[in-house]
Amino acid sequence: MPISKPLPRTLEDWLERLEKQLLPVPVENHLTVCRALSDNRRSLREIADLMQASPALALSVLREANRQAGSFSTPAESLESALSRLGLQRTLELVKRQPARPLEEIPLALRQIQLISQHAAQQASGLFSARLARLWQEIHWGSLLFLAPIWSLLAAHPELFEQWEQRVLARAEPAAKVEQELLGVPLLALCLALAERWRLPDWVIQGYRLLVADRRQLVKALHIARDNQHPLHQQQMLDADIPLRRWLTQPANSILLANGLALSAHHAWNSPHSLRWQHLTGLYLQLPLSDVQQQIHQHAAQGARQQATTELWHPAQALLWPWDARRLQHNAPAPAAKTAPADNGWRQHCAQLLAQPSAFHNLDQLTSSITQALQACGMSRVLLLLADRSHSRLRAQQQTGLNKSANTLIIDPQHSQVLRRLLQAPAQLRLTPANIAQFSALLPGSLKALFPSEHLLIRSLASNGRVAMVIVVDQSGTVLNDSSVQVFGKTVQCIQRALDSFAKRER
Repeated sequence: MPISKPLPRTLEDWLERLEKQLLPVPVENHLTVCRALSDNRRSLREIADLMQASPALALSVLREANRQAGSFSTPAESLESALSRLGLQRTLELVKRQPARPLEEIPLALRQIQLISQHAAQQASGLFSARLARLWQEIHWGSLLFLAPIWSLLAAHPELFEQWEQRVLARAEPAAKVEQELLGVPLLALCLALAERWRLPDWVIQGYRLLVADRRQLVKALHIARDNQHPLHQQQMLDADIPLRRWLTQPANSILLANGLALSAHHAWNSPHSLRWQHLTGLYLQLPLSDVQQQIHQHAAQGARQQATTELWHPAQALLWPWDARRLQHNAPAPAAKTAPADNGWRQHCAQLLAQPSAFHNLDQLTSSITQALQACGMSRVLLLLADRSHSRLRAQQQTGLNKSANTLIIDPQHSQVLRRLLQAPAQLRLTPANIAQFSALLPGSLKALFPSEHLLIRSLASNGRVAMVIVVDQSGTVLNDSSVQVFGKTVQCIQRALDSFAKRER
């Protein structure tokens, strides 16, 4: 049952969650690859080519080969090498363990980021493989798998992609700020840690290490690359900085360039971010900007013809639009008092919850403050339910905006699959018109009578390692927009801190 768990907030917690995350594979691709692996007439090259249509399978095979490298001191750099190390029988067993799903059941965000990876592989093949023919496999698979850590992230939490698109691309918010608010950790640091744990190809790890720990070389190269109209002056500047010139010519940079081009083109071909990667590619290839642009547009169009893009966005589509057109627009949110918590004491309530040591002398004081904080964050109807030690009863502790019958409400969670799941571990369920039919029958009738709504948030919180509280809130049945949900999430973080400090005070 897809009840979303609270997002991790530390690097170790993210690694633990994403390490266990399985990537769904389209049923058709899964069957095709299984048949190929069972056919002894197929070569490794043919099998690897078939796996390209499903990047998730390629990643699972490469990860398994490098996890069980044994006497191999270096990780496999290509899928053919990984297939050779595992053998076809073990590969077939591994592939059969991967979850096969109809295409429409695979999160759209996951399919979109994998399409960006395929676009990057197309750019890498077209721009660099001919020049570095002996390294074409490393270039191809490195560029395809560079964003693989983000595949796992979006398989677990597909809603993050739309939030990132809107905030970073459409609204131009600083990426570091958005990542800290959404994930609690820098995205590139998380990608590097996963790449190292999975033993992805060395070029992938080198690229992330450069972006995380040593951007000086990249910044210096970008500064020189801007002067694309004066190649002689560019060469003179590179000749004056030998370490930079040596770094720039490394073949490993090809996969970083390809992914930079593909990711930035996802928003616009002529955005400042995209132009920086185009200039840097021109410096790497010693080509004028116009030649680079012509090539990357051709490669994008070629890739769009080869890749199924139904429901997905491919940057080649934008080549038919006016040059300054944008797919993502900054839509200013409609003014709403409920999404402006700072105006009605929300920050003060949260500060009281976060006080160390706990400012509360008893449970009534604590839950009263929690209810006020939830009201201040825009929730007009609030119900706090406390669980007994055996999780056999949920008893109403505080309520606001509801019928007086809520004051004496007692619920047996054994009769509700949703509540049983929420009591197992801290989690959140967001009810919407899209899923209300699925979950309504699994909720107690007494709870539905108090909240006759298709827009509802239910959240469980733990104290001393066990779920102790369930929060049910809504905005009088109106739509819960993303801003309201985000503010609710921040409020819950404060409530969790308050529960932890209150428990310590009690001891």
